[in-house]
Amino acid sequence: MSNFILETRNLTKEFKGFTAVNDVNLKVQRGHIHALIGPNGAGKTTCFNLLTKFLVPTSGQILFNGNDITAAKPAQIARMGVIRSFQISAVFPHLTVLQNVRIGLQRQLGGTFQFWKSERVLDKLNARAMELLAEVDLTEFADTVTVDMPYGRKRALEIATTLAMEPELMLLDEPTQGMGHEDVHRVTELIKKVSAGRTILMVEHNMNVVSGICDKISVLQRGAMLAEGSYAEVSRNPQVMEAYMGTEATELVGAH
Repeated sequence: MSNFILETRNLTKEFKGFTAVNDVNLKVQRGHIHALIGPNGAGKTTCFNLLTKFLVPTSGQILFNGNDITAAKPAQIARMGVIRSFQISAVFPHLTVLQNVRIGLQRQLGGTFQFWKSERVLDKLNARAMELLAEVDLTEFADTVTVDMPYGRKRALEIATTLAMEPELMLLDEPTQGMGHEDVHRVTELIKKVSAGRTILMVEHNMNVVSGICDKISVLQRGAMLAEGSYAEVSRNPQVMEAYMGTEATELVGAH
């Protein structure tokens, strides 16, 4: 089996003459936390949407575990173990925290999601759901209605529901966006914790997060790959510095 769990080959996406992703060759190593960064408008989200099949590439290939998934549908790659956590917290606000995780686990019962199943049937999932809540430090919130949870805790819940789908590759889209310092620290530690035995590809704007936990970083600019390497390597790259400019560049070199 290849050392790379995910690869793109000359991945390109055009929108009516505008090239949002341009000839991107990305290799994500198995077991790594890999960040995709770049200034606003660099093509990070478009690239993520291509990888998770919410957009169809204009040209190029996407390979997962050596298999070409370029033409696969989102549900197909989810069944393969490619699971995406969204930029905006994607949980059911009026269910409890435990119920949210149970929905992610329902695939274990076979068939489709079974919202109409009795509590007795779904209660079979409670033990595993509680294990996942413990993994993301949410045990005490199990019976809390999700709408009443602080924002940072909702993002932790979203990671738990992502884990419930048994991902081999987790794609995290701006996991710390909109958080205060304390929540950023908690979610960063959480990502590091749940990365054991998994591969994570994340789009992230917070350079302190990227510098603290990522094994490798790919930098996009205007849809093209600008640089790749460790944080120490890319943060000293003159082209990367120029791309970020001003305050963002200061943040880039000052993250350590």
